[in-house]
Amino acid sequence: MKIPRQKPLLFQSEHLPTGTALAGLAALVRFFGVEAPVRRPACVSERHVKGGTRQAGIWRVYDKRYEPEETVTGQLTFALRHEDVDLLVLKRLFLAIPEPVMAEYVRSAPTGIANRRAWFLYELLTGRILDVPDAPTVTVVDVLDPNRYFTRPGEVSRRHKVRNNLLGTAHFCPIIRRTDALEASIGRGLAAKAQATVGLISARLVRRAASFLLLADSQASFAIEGERPPRNRLERWAKAIKQAGRYQLSLPEIIRLHGILIEDNRFVQPGLRKGGVFLGERGPDGQPLPEFIGAKPEDLEDLLEGIMRTNALMGESDLDPVLQAAATAFAFVYVHPFQDGNGRVHRCLVHHVLSERRFTPPGLIFPVSSVMLDWIEEYRTVLQSHSAPLMEYMEWRPTPARNVEVLNDTADLYRFIDCTDAAEFLYRCVERTVEKDLPHEIEYLKRRDEAIRRLMETVEMPDQVAEDFLMFVRQNNWTLPKKRRRSEFAALKDEEVAQLETVVREAFEGFDSAP
Repeated sequence: MKIPRQKPLLFQSEHLPTGTALAGLAALVRFFGVEAPVRRPACVSERHVKGGTRQAGIWRVYDKRYEPEETVTGQLTFALRHEDVDLLVLKRLFLAIPEPVMAEYVRSAPTGIANRRAWFLYELLTGRILDVPDAPTVTVVDVLDPNRYFTRPGEVSRRHKVRNNLLGTAHFCPIIRRTDALEASIGRGLAAKAQATVGLISARLVRRAASFLLLADSQASFAIEGERPPRNRLERWAKAIKQAGRYQLSLPEIIRLHGILIEDNRFVQPGLRKGGVFLGERGPDGQPLPEFIGAKPEDLEDLLEGIMRTNALMGESDLDPVLQAAATAFAFVYVHPFQDGNGRVHRCLVHHVLSERRFTPPGLIFPVSSVMLDWIEEYRTVLQSHSAPLMEYMEWRPTPARNVEVLNDTADLYRFIDCTDAAEFLYRCVERTVEKDLPHEIEYLKRRDEAIRRLMETVEMPDQVAEDFLMFVRQNNWTLPKKRRRSEFAALKDEEVAQLETVVREAFEGFDSAP
């Protein structure tokens, strides 16, 4: 099936580099009018390109010797050999390519690596079985190149002579590319570092540090959503986070967590939502102006079951726990299954996976929400970098209740995601908690305990009074505020106040209050 050489000025609102033609996925998407974003499109130059390839904005420009045949199968082979695997684009292409064309492609080279990979992915993603015989005896190949992607050990498909090392299933499957940043993060051995840090201190100090970090994470998770909840609600959510990893992750467990978060159901629907949901603004008339729309209500259960199954598969493999946490948690927040509280449950899922995989020391929670709050713009950029391009492929209309109703089939937009950027971001968050926040909190508690002990040795006073004195002095640039001097501490002599202030200054000398 012929595809004429395509040299449009624009492809998906992006200008092609001068003197190039579309190649691979981009060429196929444009030819078939497929509704899916090609995030890293390829093109072939009319000239030689030094080194064979170069990057020009979002475009990967290939030397003219890479130019594929002007056929559907020629472009497909180019994509599978040279481009990043994009399961969303591939599925929608497979549904558009005539079945006889795919069958002939397989028959033309039944032992070819690209042909077998395309054949396997076609039947997996579409559920259609091509009218071709099983592959002859030949060396088994991986669906994904383990040198380019993070994978599972996988099972061999005898029909295709292909090892299915995808991270997930046809119901939900993330892709995580091997990048220098991720390889470096994994190589730092952060789990061992965290264990070594807590191994040097007493169990009592570990418990206290855990309590402080847990509270900080809970407060930050609400702050990200712009909320300041009452103390009882905050404590209730902190208790739920503390249970992370204790119960197997499942749809009922996620609904239970949401029930803990949203106790008052007078204005928030409990359980999976039955209407649309969007993030964005409203116009002057109250009508929605969405920047992101969650999955359709009728797709929620299938998508979440797919995420849960894939999470289990990743957990059973040797996949790095932080990568698993990123794939599971970010997939969840893109689906947005609840009317409210999706972001907090999403961050709770990070804790769940890291605890279940024993990446975090027992009883400890890494305050990743605190780091996300500090890096809120980068966090939002990571979320939007995946979700924003999908909006062009959603048909929706406002409802009488000023909500949104999605009109077309969008399930696959949430089913197949590239989690590389999310994994890199989450690993940076974990790195800061292990290398800065955790040691900082432990060091603070050590200095605090020493200061309290010396305060009580200098002047006999109850623990609470000593703790208050320390807090007031630290908050007032190392001197006791005059108001406090005249009230709570009026009984102290001036020389005693000076001695106590010195104790606090010496205890925290050289300690930076921010990690």
